[in-house]
Amino acid sequence: MSSDEIRAIELLSRVSYGRVATSMRAMPFVAPARHIVADGRVLLRMHRGLGYHRACNGSVVAYGADNFDSGAERIWSVQFTGTAEIVEPTAEETAAFGPEPVRVDGEPFTPVFMRIEPQFVTVHELDYSGPPERRRRAGVAELRHGALAAHRRQARHQEALLPQPRDH
Repeated sequence: MSSDEIRAIELLSRVSYGRVATSMRAMPFVAPARHIVADGRVLLRMHRGLGYHRACNGSVVAYGADNFDSGAERIWSVQFTGTAEIVEPTAEETAAFGPEPVRVDGEPFTPVFMRIEPQFVTVHELDYSGPPERRRRAGVAELRHGALAAHRRQARHQEALLPQPRDH
């Protein structure tokens, strides 16, 4: 496991919820999910009634979580990209999720579980510590630099996933 993967898993363990993203009928969507990490893979619990698990199953998805609303001086975001599959968790894994919501959008909650085998992991950290003037300047520069670097990494990753031309 790479140092980025270890760091991402450590950060992910600090929060309980994130967002899974993929596409359904060529339209992108993002859905909330509860997560745990088991055996180096991300295990998600979602509401079956929304049907998002059908689009995710067997597809490449991105799962992201962050501490943006924490008020911390060090903000982080992690993203795991990989193939998702519907699974039946062990009793220990089910217990690790904690209590289920009673309702989702007015419907009784019915769980469905998915495991993501990460193939690509990113970690972004923004540091707002230091004097206020430095924080303002550094924050803007980091956001610009971070967004550009993230865009370049994502473009390289997407190119790697595209089918390669074959010689006939």
